[in-house]
Amino acid sequence: MTHPKTNDLADRRKAATDAKAALLQSYRANMVADDPERLARQEERRAIAAARAERHAEQARLTREAHEQERRRIEAEAADRLAAAEAVAQSEKARRASVDGLIARVVRDDAFRKAERDQRYANRKAQRK
Repeated sequence: MTHPKTNDLADRRKAATDAKAALLQSYRANMVADDPERLARQEERRAIAAARAERHAEQARLTREAHEQERRRIEAEAADRLAAAEAVAQSEKARRASVDGLIARVVRDDAFRKAERDQRYANRKAQRK
């Protein structure tokens, strides 16, 4: 059985080149023509891209706001902790001052009692002579 047409490499390459040229020519013809459907699709794609860009910008703004709010919350917590630590330090200082005053009063009272006792002993000793 013989083939009416030989299908060697040169013929296949020529057919592929012709097919590519036809596709390119068809594409160029479609791009030149003011096809309303094509223009509508392009406009729709532009609108979708603009909406996407707007959504991304809004999302970035919301993310920045969330980060800023978190930073402020952390700073407020740190300030609260610092205020609490200062309050504890002040109360500790007041407690120490109170304890120091109490200790000083006890020492003073003790010294006064010792002085009274020594005076009593000295008076008794003076009466015995």
